[in-house]
Amino acid sequence: MQKEFSYPLTVADLPLSLQHYHLLANADNLAFLTKVLQVPEVKSFDADFYVKPDHNTSILKVSGHIKAELVLQSVISLENFDQKYDFDFETIFDTKATLQEQKEEGDDWDKDTPDVVINGKIDLGDIAIEQVALRLDDYPRRDGEKFSFIPDFDPLEKPADNPFAVLAKLKK
Repeated sequence: MQKEFSYPLTVADLPLSLQHYHLLANADNLAFLTKVLQVPEVKSFDADFYVKPDHNTSILKVSGHIKAELVLQSVISLENFDQKYDFDFETIFDTKATLQEQKEEGDDWDKDTPDVVINGKIDLGDIAIEQVALRLDDYPRRDGEKFSFIPDFDPLEKPADNPFAVLAKLKK
């Protein structure tokens, strides 16, 4: 079954020259992206990719530019608002590495390890979705919105007597 907004490339079939790809989401793709990104709406999604393999070093460089307009819900006012994304990205794939080899290397968080090519293919649609998802704010809010806490009690007011304070006096 073909998934929506997918553009798979077989790494072995890529020419050595720099390749350009353009992905533009249609109405069906936008509905799919809305579900995947779990936002109220994706209004537009446009991505340019530049793919350059280096068969000598087994490295595949994928870079590009993404423009997207999403509708997000503010965590403060709970109102929807438009958020535009317009950014460049770059990611590196190791065409020879396996997931098992990456696990064996350990969890060196300072080291920027390349992504792994699975089944000899990469999917430009998945890369674009991931890049936007990485930039989504966990707690979206409109510009200028600030959270202010108003307590239900007066912190200067003396607390009421604890009904269990009498039991404290009964200690043996």
